[in-house]
Amino acid sequence: MRCPPYGPRELGHTGVTVPPLGLGCAPLGNLYRAVPEAQAGEVVRAALATGAGYFDTAPHYGVGLSEERLGRALRDQDRTTYTLSTKVGRRLRPLAPGERAAGEGFVDTPARARVWDLSRDGIRATLDASLTRLGVDTVDIVYLHDVEDRLREVYETGFPALAELRAQGMVRAIGFGMNHSEVLARLVADLDVDVVLCAGRWTLLERTALDDLLPVCARRGTSVVVGGVYNSGLLADPSPGAPYNYAPAPGPVLDRARQLASVCAEFDVPLKAAALRFPFGHRAVAAAVVGAATPDEMAENARLFTHHLPDALWHTLVARGLLDPDLPLPLND
Repeated sequence: MRCPPYGPRELGHTGVTVPPLGLGCAPLGNLYRAVPEAQAGEVVRAALATGAGYFDTAPHYGVGLSEERLGRALRDQDRTTYTLSTKVGRRLRPLAPGERAAGEGFVDTPARARVWDLSRDGIRATLDASLTRLGVDTVDIVYLHDVEDRLREVYETGFPALAELRAQGMVRAIGFGMNHSEVLARLVADLDVDVVLCAGRWTLLERTALDDLLPVCARRGTSVVVGGVYNSGLLADPSPGAPYNYAPAPGPVLDRARQLASVCAEFDVPLKAAALRFPFGHRAVAAAVVGAATPDEMAENARLFTHHLPDALWHTLVARGLLDPDLPLPLND
């Protein structure tokens, strides 16, 4: 996949590199709708074929189903040809007799339950179980996942456990993944964080991360992987009823998204292409991970990422008040 002006980037000073576009693997865990097993494998192969060889998963995604499917799809792939991240914080256990699984947005999942566990032993056990499901000896990156309400445990046991794994060479890069940029900013400022995965807070519609997280990452040399570039779907299809941050988009936000789409159309640029490329205006951003439930969706994301975006598009969006004038823009070199 040709991704000008972006090539693979190193995460912090870890030696781990990622392509600019990666696959978010929550859909492989049946997020909102069931994905057939064969189709899940096709999505992974489509990502590899387009050069999007960074795969981000988690035990949370389908209570392990995403990891299992990703592992099966990558079974015969040379481990040196892709980058892999998973997450810790929730370990999995079998359901007790008569216990019902909490779906949390995932459907048709294995009979397992999630248990918060940020203890040293829990972190290690969670990672070991993920390695088994993935069928690999190691992952490149481990994130503490959605721990914004568990910061005491993060500081006391969770992050020290990850740092120990990094020091022992069991993982190469460590960090945090969540959609609370202000919490990520605090953690990056306080701890030796290689990379953060920030979802939904640095997009065409949302500048929050620029006001808290991105400056501290640039100062500390921490890389940023961006998730949620479509803000739950609004920037993929800004039609009435479209979701924004997992709820129906408020009227003013929907109107702004439609205005963004209108200006993009003036330059023959799909709104999704602009949404994919916008985060790269900031130098701390290393990659974007985008979910796909079908191989066609993966191929479309890859194609849109390479779509030519003229500098005049960004300047027009600023001139019309749709982007703030202080935003760093992904201008062509």
